[in-house]
Amino acid sequence: MRLDKFLKVSRLIKRRTVANEACDAGRVMINDKPAKASANVKEGDIIEIAFGNKSVKVEVLDVAETVKKEEAKELYRYL
Repeated sequence: MRLDKFLKVSRLIKRRTVANEACDAGRVMINDKPAKASANVKEGDIIEIAFGNKSVKVEVLDVAETVKKEEAKELYRYL
């Protein structure tokens, strides 16, 4: 699954366009490497997102095309 779509589906970032812009600005890393929005996300990947002065690091547990709002947190875990 594309990185921008995963960020939206998992609700780490609310909109796909915002996820796309964050990737273009170099604020999203997969396994300590800067990632493009089209990068492929798989289980076990470590995603780090820089939000201003705060950074969020999560491990991908599952990849699903669609999920309910309540189940979105099951796609990742915070590190």
